[in-house]
Amino acid sequence: MKVYLFDLLPYDQHFDQYKADRHLPYPLPGDHFDAEVAARTYEEHLAIWTEMDKLGFDGVGLNEHHTTPHGLMNSPNMMAAVGAQRTKNLKFLLLGNLMPLHNPLRIAEELAMADCLSRGRILSGFARGVPREYKVYQVPMSESRARFEEAIEIVMKAWTENTFSHEGKFWQYKDVSIWPRPYQQPIPPCYLPFTGSKETIEFAAKHNFNAVIPHLKPGVMEDVTGYFGEQLTRHGHTLTPEKIVLFTDTYVASSKAEALKEYSPYFLYFQQTLWHHGSRAEPGARSNAGYVASTSYDYVRPQNRPDVEMDREKIRNTTQQDVETRVADGSLVWGSSKEITEALIEQAEHAGANSILLNVNLGALPNDLFMEQVRRIGRDVLPKLQAHQVKHARQKIPA
Repeated sequence: MKVYLFDLLPYDQHFDQYKADRHLPYPLPGDHFDAEVAARTYEEHLAIWTEMDKLGFDGVGLNEHHTTPHGLMNSPNMMAAVGAQRTKNLKFLLLGNLMPLHNPLRIAEELAMADCLSRGRILSGFARGVPREYKVYQVPMSESRARFEEAIEIVMKAWTENTFSHEGKFWQYKDVSIWPRPYQQPIPPCYLPFTGSKETIEFAAKHNFNAVIPHLKPGVMEDVTGYFGEQLTRHGHTLTPEKIVLFTDTYVASSKAEALKEYSPYFLYFQQTLWHHGSRAEPGARSNAGYVASTSYDYVRPQNRPDVEMDREKIRNTTQQDVETRVADGSLVWGSSKEITEALIEQAEHAGANSILLNVNLGALPNDLFMEQVRRIGRDVLPKLQAHQVKHARQKIPA
């Protein structure tokens, strides 16, 4: 298996004054920002990536977020370009550029630059972003899907056509040939993160893109991967384990109890406070704004639909007991290296995924703990995961 480690690049300072009521004010005023903390945060994470490269990780996962301290990755393309100069083999899995919010020609150019700077180590992911970011960029959420799809079509044209023109609903270009062009020809490998909506699955299948799928409950995973397989077949493609990256939470310690002691405070800070910064809204806000269609989950069997749609308030109300329960039942893969290795292989086999993306640093884990976590995984887990191969794609179970 290929093994990637996800890095949100959170601002390395906790806002303890807001933990009690689990509410980080939005917008968080600029006088909360410390430039030295930010500079240190970037430098420390680049050092982590350098260590990952030495230990033999296949890559690091990056994403794009705005106006929040829970992730300082405003430009994953810039971070990948910088990281490429500190590493030799590490790939950069971008999850991804928020296509509805930007000029897609600029994104195509930046990704081509980063791919050349890294000599072909860019794995290009495309995403849509959260409601907060649409307000910041003054883009109607009702246009999100259409902008997303048109923007990616433009990127594909810019990468593959010697000279291209485009006359679309949102963007128009005439006789354009980008320089530089991607190092990987004809295009870098492309990925879409799946949150469950059928429109994303269908679009990924149409373009034969790869999927990044979160660890889902049994039954739900079969629905998602099964529908992806059906849609790939419809477009003349095939679902294989190479097309799926499993995204899952993990933490390695000497035991489950020690993992809970070390990591729970940071995990809870993220779940209760950081992740919802500027994104809390009344139930149904995303569907009311046209971001999610009423039919987006109709391919999922009725008994599984409650487990597909995200409930931010439920996540915000996560307790220590909830975390302990999830660690005990294995939905959070925390524990000894032996337990972790066996559980991750089991998850990957169930998902039919021959790549895995590990989420180990939520809630601004202190740099020394983050570095130690990378080394624990690199020493005790990584070799066994990389030696394992998932050979069969997961099929949808009967209704």
